[in-house]
Amino acid sequence: MNRLPPYRLHQSLGYQLSVTSRIQERRLDEGLKKLGLTRISWCILLAVGNEALTQPSDIAEFVGIDRTATSRALRQMEAAGLVSRQNGTADRRTTRVGLTAKGRQRLDEGTPLAIANNRVMAARLTPDEHRELERLLAKARGGDAMQGL
Repeated sequence: MNRLPPYRLHQSLGYQLSVTSRIQERRLDEGLKKLGLTRISWCILLAVGNEALTQPSDIAEFVGIDRTATSRALRQMEAAGLVSRQNGTADRRTTRVGLTAKGRQRLDEGTPLAIANNRVMAARLTPDEHRELERLLAKARGGDAMQGL
């Protein structure tokens, strides 16, 4: 009977990617928490404020979460005064999302935190290594940032 070699967790690519991602996420989460934001609410602010996405389905796709999670987050963000939601005039079933002044302020405050967080990891790589890592990650994803979500 052929025995498989033992699986070495710390040598697996998936484990290494997960640990690296968690380190990056935790550092960002700490800064966002001080602004009263979660990573999901931050991503929604980016979707609405920087990408001009106004439809919840488009926001969900951009963030990489399902519609239910998006709706829940939008309700919480609306209650916190970060976004406004309005029903469409022609079709009452459509919802348009926009940033409030407070939402814009949080986006402006969070942007330097996100940039600084990215710089921490980027500083550990040469510019060529950074480009190569981006290329390899895109290749591993199949070229699609949200593939498999």
